[in-house]
Amino acid sequence: MDEQYFVDAATLSPAALEKKHRLEQDPSSRRNHMEYLPGMEQIQSDIMEKVMGQMRAYDPSQYTARDVRAALDHDRCSIEDFKALLSPAAEPFLEEMAQKARLETRKHFGNTVYLFTPLYIANYCENYCIYCGFNCYNAINRMRLNAEQIEHEMKVIADSGMEEILILTGESRSKSDVKYIGEACKLARKYFRMVGLEIYPVNTDEYAYLHECGADYVTVFQETYDPDRYEQLHLMGHKRVWPYRFEAQERALRGGMRGVAFSALLGLSDFRKDALATALHVYYLQRKYPHAEMSLSCPRLRPIVNNDRINPQDVGEKQLCQVICAYRIFLPFAGITVSSRESAQFRDGIVRIAATKVSAGVSTGIGDHESKYTGKDTGAEEGDEQFEINDSRSFDTMYHDIANQGLQPVLNDYLYV
Repeated sequence: MDEQYFVDAATLSPAALEKKHRLEQDPSSRRNHMEYLPGMEQIQSDIMEKVMGQMRAYDPSQYTARDVRAALDHDRCSIEDFKALLSPAAEPFLEEMAQKARLETRKHFGNTVYLFTPLYIANYCENYCIYCGFNCYNAINRMRLNAEQIEHEMKVIADSGMEEILILTGESRSKSDVKYIGEACKLARKYFRMVGLEIYPVNTDEYAYLHECGADYVTVFQETYDPDRYEQLHLMGHKRVWPYRFEAQERALRGGMRGVAFSALLGLSDFRKDALATALHVYYLQRKYPHAEMSLSCPRLRPIVNNDRINPQDVGEKQLCQVICAYRIFLPFAGITVSSRESAQFRDGIVRIAATKVSAGVSTGIGDHESKYTGKDTGAEEGDEQFEINDSRSFDTMYHDIANQGLQPVLNDYLYV
């Protein structure tokens, strides 16, 4: 395992700082990002080959207005149609795409919009991903909630009316091992009807254990499907292994999880190619595991201190809307989540068109839900946030804002018997 740094970056030893500089400046000093590390399960699957073959062959500039027109006229959206809808040629058709996406959403989801909230229980991380607020070299306040603190946070959230929670950790097996996460799932079952996980990728048997502890679904951000760009951004740690991360959702399904969610962080690389790969990842797994529930998230990279180092490719709101509408037309049965990274105005608009799930009452910090929900200084220790959110509405406000649009807020649609 890579050396771990869980301290203020300013106090790192000269040797540690030298290693950090070497990782940044000398690609040959980094481990091969395509090679599995010891203990990482390798599965036999053709999904990666299919997705990457399509992405490598995709040239968005080759599609024309005629291709887009044909795609919109077809009753069923093929892969080629989807590629056209993601292309620059589709931008003038955005209003028509939105209308078609809205019809597909209403056909399969009615007027429902699902609500959930994330709970970060730890922010320790062993990875050096230069765009992430949790990365091991960042000078932030690290914290891991104990069982009593986790339960307190969950009770605060549940008392607000929320019935679905997404449990998140930083990517550190040593500080947030699978047993620790499993105990958090068991506590969540006391308060919530739906429990999701967004943690570091694990093996099939570990996903099976977490499912037995109460987890319903797993979300994994691939960040970018471009392996070369991925290598430039993930310099150290288990997250550096691109194929192991890619196969996480399939391992989760083999481990018995009821659902899986997918995402690229739009802006890290060519957003059109990343959107294509994300949707195809869902498309091929839907056909391989037809019983599973699948959904996509559509986050854009938020401003970070290292923006000048990663040179993000800006994705405007119209482009994001194009991606989401294309997702809905191509994958009419998949859920689409729009996070609090986006503005309230954007989220209110997109739930009327294509999105089916939004977060509410969000905090990306550790142990701060009571202070955020009540506005009082509780005096409790808190860990720093991963990124700044853009829509800070409470659960109650979000619920009523959705209802006031003539939509039906849904807290849970699954009962265990």
